[in-house]
Amino acid sequence: MAIKVGDTAPDFSLRDQNGKNVSLADFRGQKSVVLYFYPKDDTPGCTLESCAFRDQYEVFKTAGAEVIGVSGDSTDSHQKFAAKHNLPFTLLSDQGDKIRKQYGATTAFGFIPGRVTYVIDKNGVVQYVFDSMLNFKGHVEEALKTLQQLAAK
Repeated sequence: MAIKVGDTAPDFSLRDQNGKNVSLADFRGQKSVVLYFYPKDDTPGCTLESCAFRDQYEVFKTAGAEVIGVSGDSTDSHQKFAAKHNLPFTLLSDQGDKIRKQYGATTAFGFIPGRVTYVIDKNGVVQYVFDSMLNFKGHVEEALKTLQQLAAK
């Protein structure tokens, strides 16, 4: 079942590109999280999306949010991808797609891991879900809009 707006985001613990365990609970009560699932490191669309998050990373931080990318790639692959594109945020390795399935992040054409972004507030509640395989920059724009609306409340 897909996680939707108003749901409490399921907690998880995965290894990042440096081999460190990162849990969603680490951020609870402290900052919002922009959690984006993407298909694969160093593919054209995923590189465009990740670089768009990189280019707006300081804006996300100013808005009180942490950006976390998740794919089924290995920590080693994430480390190379982050270094190659100067990605300043956390990339988590979800080998076996357990967390992707837990969130109900869709697949495209039934077999390609989908591109889904969740904006999770500091209380752990999902405030926005954006699901689009081809609107790479839309993930960044919509997440920022949602964070700005949360800040205005």
